[in-house]
Amino acid sequence: MTDSGPMPAPSTEPLVEMHDVNKYFGELHVLKNINLTVHRGEVVVVIGPSGSGKSTLCRTINRLEPVSSGEIRIDGTPLPEEGKALAQLRADVGMVFQSFNLFAHKTVLENVTLGPVKVKGLRTKEAKARAMELLDRVGVGNQAAKLPAQLSGGQQQRVAIARALAMQPKVMLFDEPTSALDPEMINEVLDVMTSLARDGMTMVVVTHEMGFARKAGDRVVFMDEGEIVEEKTPEEFFTNAESDRAKDFLGKILSH
Repeated sequence: MTDSGPMPAPSTEPLVEMHDVNKYFGELHVLKNINLTVHRGEVVVVIGPSGSGKSTLCRTINRLEPVSSGEIRIDGTPLPEEGKALAQLRADVGMVFQSFNLFAHKTVLENVTLGPVKVKGLRTKEAKARAMELLDRVGVGNQAAKLPAQLSGGQQQRVAIARALAMQPKVMLFDEPTSALDPEMINEVLDVMTSLARDGMTMVVVTHEMGFARKAGDRVVFMDEGEIVEEKTPEEFFTNAESDRAKDFLGKILSH
């Protein structure tokens, strides 16, 4: 894992496209006419106050939340409604949540090999070799035989990242991946994510970690009340936010 050199430039090829996406929970309009394109190799960091729709946006990209209207495309293909096509598409979209969602009764190695064997039909031997490479890459290769409960929160989250990577996804979604962690464990997870960004992984990251947004993001998307209010490079956003809502948010966050 290297942490040197500039971030690779993303391509101009769209990988995730959201067109006029709306989402209602009953009467509540949680996503309002969202239009967002994430290019191959781009790291888009979604920030905003609690309840602004960030996590819902993230969860619509692999249809964990169905949308009320609008269209989402992954690599040119519209998101299928359900069934086999959806399962296949989900294999292209890795997801890392706030909670680690690891199988408690399976070892770390089994957690990472299960998807490739069951979903992708990889032979167990190949899946294990690939899993060990990924576990080494995220710094927990020496924990492969342990059960998740024997690991720290930071280690479990790194296993969750390795598990998502094992499916060789086209894009990785991170929904507040560090918010359940103790402060000293946050950086070990963010370091892995920064390393992925350097390797050119397409990522959509919902986070409160402004340092990560500055260091690893190609673009910051600021949401409030279900809308995308501003989209800028991290440098532009943090030094020159235009909307009062963004300025207010930054004032609260950066003064701590």
